[in-house]
Amino acid sequence: MSLILVSCALFGIGLLGVLVRRDMIALLASVEVMLGGALVLLVGLGASVKQVGAPVSVEGAALIVIVVAAAEAAVGLALLVAVARRRGATRVEDLSEVKG
Repeated sequence: MSLILVSCALFGIGLLGVLVRRDMIALLASVEVMLGGALVLLVGLGASVKQVGAPVSVEGAALIVIVVAAAEAAVGLALLVAVARRRGATRVEDLSEVKG
């Protein structure tokens, strides 16, 4: 039960950060916290299922989630650097227009 509460708390903190923050770096960090909460739940539930004796392995799924989170962070940071160089701003309000 505490595992579910911890993962929900992490996901909630990340969601609150996405909804409240206006800086793209903070938004990217909040999305990473949300992915961390989902990963904690996935690994914890996999460990508890393994204790019961079910032939289920989630180490592969956890590794995939970690790889996807790392790729998302790399792509997000690359986009952030490109936008900051072109526009000179990383605030979401300043980037509301889409121009060629």
